[in-house]
Amino acid sequence: MHAALTQQDLSLTAPAQQKMSELFEQVDDNIQGVRVYATPGGCSGVAFAMTFADSINGDDGVLECGGFKVIVDGETLEYLRGVEIDFVDRGDGQATFIFNNLPQMGGGCGSCGSSSGGGCSSSH
Repeated sequence: MHAALTQQDLSLTAPAQQKMSELFEQVDDNIQGVRVYATPGGCSGVAFAMTFADSINGDDGVLECGGFKVIVDGETLEYLRGVEIDFVDRGDGQATFIFNNLPQMGGGCGSCGSSSGGGCSSSH
């Protein structure tokens, strides 16, 4: 039995919910939800992607949103906990879903004082 996710696990902004609702009106009836999954890459060593899913597995977490479900497998949820999914349309054709509040795991993107040591300025 899959677990119900709460807004503390994963949340969607109003624009993201609206866009996903629009997308769901265009897909086959057998689509169960949007699966969010982790792939290697990105600042924190993990990047996220989304795809339509036609099945929900036993170890999946499911966030019920009006009219659609967001599905996350247990392994991905470890990285996603507390993340907010937003949809940004800059009006130039660059509309995209973005993931806010991503946890920092590892060195980040060359940020000052990262966990690998070495800040940005020399003190001597």
